[in-house]
Amino acid sequence: MKKLIFALILGLFSVSANAQTAPQKTAAAKVITKQVVDTACGECQFKMKGKDCELAVKIDGKPYFVDGKGIDDFGDAHGEHGFCNAVSKAEVTGEIVNNRFKAKEIKLLPVKK
Repeated sequence: MKKLIFALILGLFSVSANAQTAPQKTAAAKVITKQVVDTACGECQFKMKGKDCELAVKIDGKPYFVDGKGIDDFGDAHGEHGFCNAVSKAEVTGEIVNNRFKAKEIKLLPVKK
């Protein structure tokens, strides 16, 4: 009888130990400081999948949607030189987290003629 009770208690402890999960690793953020990048509408210019026109930047050849700044914060996105109709250069500072660019600063650069 003692062996049965001991086996039952041992079984309960092993089940509860297996039920523990390891904490998930959060993706390490990649910090971007004053890097010159292309910026435009992610859907219209960078052919990204989304639900609406949304500001995006292309860092090292890969496009990321932007959090912290809106597509119309820099003028009419659908205007002649707006982000939906043209790709612009900008100097950006922020970080890439979970496949999105968290903008701290976006400074549009003048168009070179």
